[in-house]
Amino acid sequence: MLRSACLLLALALGCSSSPPGTTSGPPAEHPNNASAPPVVDDLPEVQADPREELLSRLTAMLLSEKHLVRRKIDDALSKETFPKYIEQLDGAKLLLLKPHVDALSAYSDRMDDQLREGDLTLARKGAALVARRRTEVARMVADILAKPFDFNTAEEVETDPKKLAFCKTEDELRERWRRNLKLQALERIQEMEDAASGKDKADKSKDKKPDDKALGPIPPTFEGREEKARKDLATRYEARFVRLAKPEALEPAEQFLNAIAAAYDPHTAYLAPAAKEDFDIAVSGKLEGIGALLRERDHDIVVEELVPGGAAWQQGKLEAGDVILAVAQHNKDPVDVLDMPIGKVVSMIRGPKNTVVTLTVRKADKRVETVAITRDVVHVEAAYARAAILSLGPKRETGYIQLPGFYGEMSRGGRAAPGDRNATDDVRALLEGFQKKRIPSVIIDLRGNGGGLLSHARDISGLFIERGPIVQTRDSDGKREVLRDADPSLSFSGDVVVLVDRFSASAAEILAAALQDYERALIVGTGPTHGKGTVQAVVELDRLVQAPGAPALGVFKLTMQQYYRVNGQSTQARGVMPDIILPDPASYVESGERTLFKPVPWSSIEPVQHARQPHAWAKPELAAASRTRVKANGTFSKVEAFAKLAKQRRAETREPLERKAWLAKRKRDKDAIDGVDPKLKDLKPLFTVEIVSDRSAPAVVDKRIQSKLDAWKDELARDPWLEEALNVLGDMSKKRPQ
Repeated sequence: MLRSACLLLALALGCSSSPPGTTSGPPAEHPNNASAPPVVDDLPEVQADPREELLSRLTAMLLSEKHLVRRKIDDALSKETFPKYIEQLDGAKLLLLKPHVDALSAYSDRMDDQLREGDLTLARKGAALVARRRTEVARMVADILAKPFDFNTAEEVETDPKKLAFCKTEDELRERWRRNLKLQALERIQEMEDAASGKDKADKSKDKKPDDKALGPIPPTFEGREEKARKDLATRYEARFVRLAKPEALEPAEQFLNAIAAAYDPHTAYLAPAAKEDFDIAVSGKLEGIGALLRERDHDIVVEELVPGGAAWQQGKLEAGDVILAVAQHNKDPVDVLDMPIGKVVSMIRGPKNTVVTLTVRKADKRVETVAITRDVVHVEAAYARAAILSLGPKRETGYIQLPGFYGEMSRGGRAAPGDRNATDDVRALLEGFQKKRIPSVIIDLRGNGGGLLSHARDISGLFIERGPIVQTRDSDGKREVLRDADPSLSFSGDVVVLVDRFSASAAEILAAALQDYERALIVGTGPTHGKGTVQAVVELDRLVQAPGAPALGVFKLTMQQYYRVNGQSTQARGVMPDIILPDPASYVESGERTLFKPVPWSSIEPVQHARQPHAWAKPELAAASRTRVKANGTFSKVEAFAKLAKQRRAETREPLERKAWLAKRKRDKDAIDGVDPKLKDLKPLFTVEIVSDRSAPAVVDKRIQSKLDAWKDELARDPWLEEALNVLGDMSKKRPQ
């Protein structure tokens, strides 16, 4: 079956059945096959998943023959990959010792061989080693937390694992854990101190024992709080270690394959079936289930929130705070979920529309109930476009669209069937609504938009121009393709500002770049965007293999093309530079494609002909006027000071563990932050906001949904970046022929 499956894949991709640099015969014997250190060879391996061999060979084919970077799978790649694999096993450096890493490194130049052979020995030994170490470290943590901490000793802890080496001995590791746990105990004690003092102020007239929903009853003495902090931490870590002891069957292979994939670029990855399901939800903005957000709390799985409009929300019996004890499918016995990884619980609760799942839950008053819920399609509203009309004074109305991502149904090439929501249709409807109301300008907010489906970036760009090229792509063979807007209709003809930040990426950059190159919009933002200029194809491994009844394989997200602006420049690693730059509240965050491991290099190709759109405004004048306003804006001054201070704080990764020193540092840090905190939530509204009803919204909005809309409205009204975008549009309108 394996050989035929590989041949099917080769035929489907139009490639040979063996990766470049290999033969179709038996793999060559590695010269070091007999010399692995005993500490690893003596370690029992976890059981290999039957899918491991097939997944390995498929991965080797896809990476070597179809990836944008035609890189050979060899010893050099293996040695480069090995540190990423160790990082996946123990990035915090709190499990493995240096001798363990040294022992595993005997396989550091064999990962390529194991991938081609379909025998991931390193993955199985690494998983077994981590499993054994978790058991040993769990005992160590429990023992440390059984004894009181001494907070009078002058000592420090390094909180950035990148600045640490792996411990050489068990004693050294124990000391690292002791200091980390001591810091966590300090922080938890202070949470209790803060909660108790707050309660004391609020309940001065009441003889009430301090209590906090998240912390539970708070002891009255420091010694009692110290003991409670240790017990709380012990419970949390015990639950965590128990959950980690039950990994998914494909987890060892997934870690190995993704370490290899990381050597090609940051966006190529194998997604096991469970991860693939989450990926589909992120792209489509919908799932089939009950509509409940879950979280882990010690040994329990707790309902954090109900999705408004979801099946559980409509049924009304499941509540936030309920603890899920068991899950039963229709006509089947319930399965106990105590200490089960949250991903497994979620996968059990999700299921096809119109099927029933029964939850056994413990209510806040300790009552145990069974709740049967009929699954339905749950729309994740936060993933969809939302709109408002913003007014900065009389007769200065501006349309506003917040677009979190470029969503749609992947199974139809990004084109939604009737009833399915997609980014293009949603944005088109909102723009046409603004056009009918004769609103003269619009802001497209792409801040935090991580991308999505390429076809929707093209189609939404086309809503602002009559027709023309939007983006170019080039693959590893040099084959170029131009994606064009062929629809001559316009959805909006007024002035446009596109708002971006450092987290706007991929498809968001395509839209911003196209409108900038056509000079159809002014790009306003806090600096260059993320810089993800590559295109990924999602390869459905199960469809390629075509083995009915076989266990699911998942998908491979593979970088196959680089995209380019119509001016020939790539956004890869450099991003889109705004025409007007505003203060960046997140400048202290290390982000962007250029900061990632092995990004694809920047490049350029020939531009394609495109017609710049006529307009009366001039970028230099608009930018100068904006700089003057920003300089005089006290809030922006504080934003810049806050970001500068946060950057300094980020570099300070050592924390004192003597309580007086820790409290003194905490106070200094708090005073410094308070001095420059722009306190955006405390600003008076900067403009008025009128929410535009979604085209799929019910006529009568439930009060729970309305409260979320009101919170969003309030957040918009206090956004100084939006205010400046409105001012820029005001300047643009002065140049518009009247």
